[in-house]
Amino acid sequence: MPAPDGRPVPGPPVPRPPAAVLFDRDGTLVHDVPYNGDPAKVDPVATARPALERLRRAGIPTGVVSNQSGVARGLLTPADVAAVNARLDELVGPIGVWAWCPHGEADGCACRKPAPGLVLDAARRLGVDPAACAVVGDIAADLGAARAAGARGVLVPTPTTRAEEVAAAGLVAGDLLEALDLLDVP
Repeated sequence: MPAPDGRPVPGPPVPRPPAAVLFDRDGTLVHDVPYNGDPAKVDPVATARPALERLRRAGIPTGVVSNQSGVARGLLTPADVAAVNARLDELVGPIGVWAWCPHGEADGCACRKPAPGLVLDAARRLGVDPAACAVVGDIAADLGAARAAGARGVLVPTPTTRAEEVAAAGLVAGDLLEALDLLDVP
């Protein structure tokens, strides 16, 4: 229907899948084990492997954007983080880019979610525009990082996700496959 002045009114945007999907690690791709530095404790959520396989079939690159404040706290080493990441790669298939922040909350860095640094870094390394990415996570900081980078965010709540985080999220999915449905991933 035209506008009152006769000009055409644009319709809703045509849904498109994202150029890349970036996942939070702990609580999103794997069951959260606080400050996990033990690869033997890596336990992917049930929909992690199927979701990543779906993205690979669709030709959509993937990445992980993860706060790892255990490094700043002296509870983990960078080698511990790398070992856990490598184990997840073994269990769910290769993830395109790993971007993680070793800082604590008080460090004031630009990478720790909800700051956009991890999302911007992962998008750059994947060769895509951050605004064409989606970030899937389980807490408000994940969605805040997406918003700050101009990306779309999808919340996949866990039992520890606060009710106010769910209420404030624009897109909420029951699991990772439903998140991909909301993002129009074929």
